[in-house]
Amino acid sequence: MSSQNPLAFATGKLLRRLSIVGLLSGLLAAPPLLHAAPPHLVVLVTVDQLRGDYLERYRGQWRGAFARMLSRGAVFPNARQAHAITETAPGHATLLSGRNPAHNGIPSNYFGVPDRDSPLVGVNGGNGASPRRFRGSTLVDWLRAKDSDFRFLSISGKDRGAILPIGSSRGPVFWYASGRFVTSRYYADTLPSWLTGWNERGAVATLAGRRWTLLLPDSAYAEPDSLPFEQGGRDVIFPHRVPDDPDKAMRQALGFPWMDSLTLDVALQGTQSLQLGRRRGTDVLAISLSTTDYVGHEFGPDSRELHDQLLRLDQTLGWFLDSLTTLLKGQAPLVIMTGDHGVTSFPEDARLNGRPGGRVSPTAFQQHADSTLNALGVKSPGLYFDSGLLTADLDQLRSRGLDIDSVAVALGATLQAMPGVSRVYTTRTLPGSSEPDATLWRRSLPDDLPWLLCASLSPGYIWSDDATSTTHGTTNPDDLSVPIVFMGPGVRSGLFTRSIETVDIAPTLAALLRVKPFEPLDGHTVVEVAGKGS
Repeated sequence: MSSQNPLAFATGKLLRRLSIVGLLSGLLAAPPLLHAAPPHLVVLVTVDQLRGDYLERYRGQWRGAFARMLSRGAVFPNARQAHAITETAPGHATLLSGRNPAHNGIPSNYFGVPDRDSPLVGVNGGNGASPRRFRGSTLVDWLRAKDSDFRFLSISGKDRGAILPIGSSRGPVFWYASGRFVTSRYYADTLPSWLTGWNERGAVATLAGRRWTLLLPDSAYAEPDSLPFEQGGRDVIFPHRVPDDPDKAMRQALGFPWMDSLTLDVALQGTQSLQLGRRRGTDVLAISLSTTDYVGHEFGPDSRELHDQLLRLDQTLGWFLDSLTTLLKGQAPLVIMTGDHGVTSFPEDARLNGRPGGRVSPTAFQQHADSTLNALGVKSPGLYFDSGLLTADLDQLRSRGLDIDSVAVALGATLQAMPGVSRVYTTRTLPGSSEPDATLWRRSLPDDLPWLLCASLSPGYIWSDDATSTTHGTTNPDDLSVPIVFMGPGVRSGLFTRSIETVDIAPTLAALLRVKPFEPLDGHTVVEVAGKGS
C-alpha cells in the first residue's frame, strides 16, 4: 500500500484485499440520472464542527472527497442547523429524524445520551449511553418497516455521534472509548467478533509518539502558527506530538487527524462484515468524524491546525469512498455529508482583527441563580445552566410557593445585564415572540422540558469560562452554519446558494428511497435533489 494512503497506518489488510480499479474514476465522474433506482447503500457522513464556509475557503487545495463533492454533488454551502442550542447531540438527532429537538426530545448534550443504566460493553468503566431520551423514529425505522432484511451500521468517535442519527433502534452502534470502539448494553451484551478483532490489533495505541506535521509546504497556509490564545498558549506551533505513553495517547487520540482515519477503517471493516449494500434493498451506514471538533475547540476555526486537519480529512475521506465503492463491486453509494454545528472564532482573535467578541461566564450566572433561590429558601432547586438554557425542578419551586414566571423574570434581568447577552426569553415571553432567535429556541425546547429562561448572545460572543479554547452552542450564524452535500445515484450536481436545514435531509432521503415517515416532519424535501414530484 502506498505511503500516501491516509489509512495505511491502521490495519490495512482489508484495503489491500479491495484492490481499487481504474474504472472507478469514470464510474464516479458520470452524473447520475434523477429518480434512478434507489441505491444499495446510503452513507451519512457527519463531520463534527464542519462549518459551511470551509468547503469554499480551501477549495483550491482539495484533492480528495471535498473536491469530488464540489464537482459531482449537489452542494448547499449555506445550510444550517435550525435550532438554538448548536451542540453535538441535538445536531446529530436532526439528521435522519427530520425533526427539530423540540420534537425529537434532544435539546442539548446534557439532555442527550448519558444513561447509567446502559453501561459500556468492550471496556471497564466509562460513561453509559443510550437513546432513551430520543422520541419518534428515523430513516432507519422507515426502511426497516419496508424491508425486514434491512441492515445498518453507525460509527463515531463520540457516543452521541453514533447513537442519535439512528434514534431508538437497536443494532450495531459503536463509538470510541479508552482506546477501543465500544457499545452499551442498550444495544448488546458483547461486541461482534469483527470489532473485537479490530480492537485487539491495538491500532490506537500505535499512535503514541506520532508527530503531526503539516501536510503541505508551509507556504500553503496563510494562518499564523503562534497565536498565544490557542490551547491557552500550550503547544501552539507545529509539529504537535501524540504523548509517548500509550494510555495518554489513547485518551488524547481524538484530537489528532489519524483518529478520523481509524474511525473510517472501523466503518469499512463493519461494512464488509455486515455485507452492507450487497442486497437488492437499501442499507444505511452512518459515520460521524469527531476530530475536526476537537481541533476546532483547541485551536479555533481560523487556525493553521484546523486548516491542516481539513486537508487531511479531504484525502482520508476520498480514499474511504473509493474503497467503499470497490467493496460494493462498483455500485456507487448515495453519500450525504453535513455538520452537526459550526463554531465561533476565538473572541480574542476576533478582537485582534477588529471584530466584536467576548466570553459570557455560565458559571457566574449559575452561581447567582443558585444563591438567589437559596435565599428564597430553596436549598436544592435543581438548577442547571448551559448554552443559554436554565432548567430547574419546577415542582420544588412551586412547592415553596414561588411564582415561576416571577423567578424567571428576576433571574433574566440579571442575565440580560451581562455584557454580550442580546436576548432573554421566559416561558411567558417565548411563545409570542416573532424574533428569529425566539423561533430557534421554540424549535429547541420540548413541551415537557422544565425550564425557566433561555438566552441568546451577540455575534462573536460565546458561553465560556475557559479562555484556552473556543466553542459553539449559540444562535449566532457561525454556530448554526453547516454545509449539506448530496452525491451519488439519483442526484444531479450543482452549487445551490439557498439555505436549507439539516431536518430537510430525512424527508429528502425518504422521497429518494420511497419510504414513508412514521410522523409529521419539520423538514421539507429538497427539490433540487429529489425533484418536485417526490
